[in-house]
Amino acid sequence: MKAYSIDLREKIVLAYSQGDTSIRKVAQRFGVAKSFVQKLLSIKKTQGHVEPRQQGGAIKGELHGYSVQLAAMVEQYPDATLLEYCEH
Repeated sequence: MKAYSIDLREKIVLAYSQGDTSIRKVAQRFGVAKSFVQKLLSIKKTQGHVEPRQQGGAIKGELHGYSVQLAAMVEQYPDATLLEYCEH
């Protein structure tokens, strides 16, 4: 899911900061979750901005970076089982 725009985030914070409303009403008005409004207000208070953080990123496995060694091991021992490869 794509992050909400900075413009929308600023409008949400502005709508709440103008007063006479609740977090729940602001969330309904902009079609977002109440927890999102709470998170935005907290971020604005602690960090001074409402820019989204970078999303995602690949999670690398434990064997990442060992592809050359693994390929050499498979070439050297083509009939080995997974357990035998683990022992090496």
